[in-house]
Amino acid sequence: MPAPRMLMILSENWTLTDGRNLGDLVTWSRIAEDTGFDSVMISEHVVLGPDASVKGVMGNPRDYAAPGNQDPLMPWPNSLMLFSAIASVTERIRLVGAAVLAPLRHPLLLARELGTLDLISEGRLVVQPSVSWSKDEYAALGVPFRERGKILDEQLEVMDLVFRHSPATHHGHYFDFEDIYLEPKAFRPEGPRMWFGGQKAHGAVVERIVRYGHGFHPFGRPTAEDLQLIRDAMAEAGRDIAELEMVGGVRYSFPDDHSPADLAASMDSIPEQLEQGFTTICIKPSMYIDDQAEMEAFCKDVMKRAEAMG
Repeated sequence: MPAPRMLMILSENWTLTDGRNLGDLVTWSRIAEDTGFDSVMISEHVVLGPDASVKGVMGNPRDYAAPGNQDPLMPWPNSLMLFSAIASVTERIRLVGAAVLAPLRHPLLLARELGTLDLISEGRLVVQPSVSWSKDEYAALGVPFRERGKILDEQLEVMDLVFRHSPATHHGHYFDFEDIYLEPKAFRPEGPRMWFGGQKAHGAVVERIVRYGHGFHPFGRPTAEDLQLIRDAMAEAGRDIAELEMVGGVRYSFPDDHSPADLAASMDSIPEQLEQGFTTICIKPSMYIDDQAEMEAFCKDVMKRAEAMG
């Protein structure tokens, strides 16, 4: 069994750095690459509103931001612009734009942004288009919240079209254009690699995986039924689930609201996921260290433990 590919989550590490010091995230990406990490990940919001904390703010500030558990002041820098800076100082590490909120952008603009970033990074970009959860965010940007899934589906169709063809014509429900040229194209003829995920493998997520997906990245632990649903849908479409990069994450537990989690105990959850077919494992540094001066030692420790699982 090969060792897991390790992915560093750069978002939400605000107990380690300030949200205005984005150069720290660029530096950590260099450290991650130099110590053997496979990829770095950034998620996004455009804006937050009061519904960001409708369930109360997370107890331990090192925890993951989830729907309704975060202070509306939580920093969410533009992931694609930040990746441009990271791409310029790295050579190998993949750039994973998780939760790119596609329905809040026009698909031609998003295709232009993604294609340019994919070219700059020479094919290292991975995108996880998402509809997200905040009604306040959609209201602020004038996009109908209840239609976000349908908007995303049409956007995916548009982006697949313009990445492959020039001129391109599309007459849809939300977007309409004729004989447009989107040049230069992305690094690959079909555009950047795409992952899909969510809190469960419901019908729309499965359909997107089958049609466009190169990876499955669930929010939380998928059930056996979720995995079987994807496996069956892939097979019906003439694809094998083995084609998908399966993305998991370490399981963590904080001793209290003031202390970090134990790294060894968290990484003990990886072998079971490897046996289930997961190959890429996410980890967030601020869950385990409180001083960014420890970042290099932390990364080396993570990779040493991961390589021992191979």
